[in-house]
Amino acid sequence: KMTGAKTNRKLVMHGEMQGKGQFSLGRGEITQQLSSRDKYQMQNYLMSVLVPGLTGVIMVLVLFLMCTASTYAIRVSNYDVFWYTHNLFFVFYMLLMLHVSGGVLKYQTNLEEHPPGCFNPNKTLRQNMTVPKAFDQPFPDYTTEPFPEDLAVPEPFVQNNFMRICSEEPKFQSHFPETWFWISGPLCLYCVERLYRYIRSNKPVTITSVISHPSNVLEVRMMKDDFKARPGQYVILHCPRVSALESHPFTLTMCPTDTKATFGVHLKVVGDWTERFRDLLLLHSNQDTEILPIFQQRRYPKLYVDGPFGSPFEESLNYEVSICVAGGIGVTPFASVLNTLLDGWKCYKLRRLYFIWVCRDIESFRWFADLLCMLHNKLWQENRPDYINIQLYLSQTDGIQKIIGEKYQALNSRLLLGRPRWKLLLDEIAKCNRRKTIGVFCCGPSKISKILHKLSNSSNSYGTRFEYNKESFS
Repeated sequence: KMTGAKTNRKLVMHGEMQGKGQFSLGRGEITQQLSSRDKYQMQNYLMSVLVPGLTGVIMVLVLFLMCTASTYAIRVSNYDVFWYTHNLFFVFYMLLMLHVSGGVLKYQTNLEEHPPGCFNPNKTLRQNMTVPKAFDQPFPDYTTEPFPEDLAVPEPFVQNNFMRICSEEPKFQSHFPETWFWISGPLCLYCVERLYRYIRSNKPVTITSVISHPSNVLEVRMMKDDFKARPGQYVILHCPRVSALESHPFTLTMCPTDTKATFGVHLKVVGDWTERFRDLLLLHSNQDTEILPIFQQRRYPKLYVDGPFGSPFEESLNYEVSICVAGGIGVTPFASVLNTLLDGWKCYKLRRLYFIWVCRDIESFRWFADLLCMLHNKLWQENRPDYINIQLYLSQTDGIQKIIGEKYQALNSRLLLGRPRWKLLLDEIAKCNRRKTIGVFCCGPSKISKILHKLSNSSNSYGTRFEYNKESFS
C-alpha cells in the first residue's frame, strides 16, 4: 500500500509538472501573439493618425495661403506671390489623395454575426470574472470562440426579449480610397489643356505698331500666323521682359479678317505691369503715335499671346436688337464689334444697335472717334442711318471747351452732358421695339451693371424682353 501511495503521488506530481510545463508554453505563445499584435496595432495607429493628420494640417495651410494671396490687395501689390501660391492647388490635390490612405473611415464586415446593439456574453462574463494572479498578464480583449450553448445567459439580459446574442466580435475594414477616381480625371484634363495652351502660345507675335492715345491708353497691333478670333473675344498677353510669371487678359479691339491679318488690343496704363510694358514699347520714342512698316520697325520686346477665349459679347451680333453700354475703357469689347460691322453688316442678324458710352474725360472719346465716324458715314452712304444709335455721355463737364473739332462733327451732335437716365432710356427702347428680345451687354463700373441688371429683369408694358450680359476683369 505504501508503495502504491508513493507511486500515485509520483504520478500526480508528474501530471502537475507536466501541466505547469504546458502552461508555461501557453504563456509564451500568448506573449508572442501579443507582441506581433501590438506591432500591427502600432502600425495601424501611425498610419491612421500621422498620414491623415499631417496631410490635413498641410492642406489647411495651403488653403489659407491660397485664399489670403488671392485677395485684391495682394494681387495688385505683388502678383508673383499670388501666382506662386495659386499654383499650390496641385499640391493640395496630391495631399487630398494621400489623406484618405490612412484608413480612418471603416465599415463593419460581419453585420450578420454581430448586428448593432447585440449582447456579447463572452466579453461581459470576462469583465465580471476575477482573474487569478497567475493569469494577470496582458491577453487579447476578445475571443473568437462562440458563447457555449450549455452555459446559461445572465438573468439581467434575458429579461429583454428583443436582445440578440453576438456570435463573434465586430470586425472592421478600411474603405478603399476612391478620391483618386474623382480627382484624376479633372487633373488630366487640366494638364492636357495647359499643354495645349503652351503649344499654342509658344511662338511670339509680331508687333506691327504701337499707338499712344489720350488718357494713358496704349494700342498695340500685332500679327500671328493662323490666328483667328471673333468679335468680343479676349486674349492673354505675356511679356517675359516685364514679368516672368505675370500675364493679363485684354479684349480684342480689332479682329483678323479675310483681307487683313492684323489684330489689336487697347490697354489702359493703371498698374505696374502696364507701366513697364508701356515703357518697353515706347522706349526711345517721343512720338505719341508710332506706326512703321514691318521691315522698318524697331526691335520690340518679345510678346506671347494666348487665346482667343470666348466671352458673352460674342452674342451681340446674334440679336436683332442689341444695347451696348460701356463705361470708360470698358468700350474695348465693343470696338471689335464696330470694326466687324465696318467691314460688312448685312451678313449678321443684327439690325439695330444702341451704342451708349459714358466717360469722365472728353479726351477719352478720341480712342475710337475715327472708328465711330467711319461707321456712321458708311451707314449713311448705304441709306441705313438708323442701324446704329450712338449716345456719348460726359459725366464731368470740366474741359468741355476742348471738344473734338470739325473732323468729328457727327460725334459732337451725339454728345450729352451728365449721366444716362437708365430707366427712361430702356423704356424708350422697349417702346420702339415692341415684343422683341433685346440683348443688353455691359462692360463698366459695377454700379452701372447692377442698375442695368435690375432694369433688364423688370417687366414692361410693351412686351419687350431684355436679356442681360456683362463682362468684367478684376
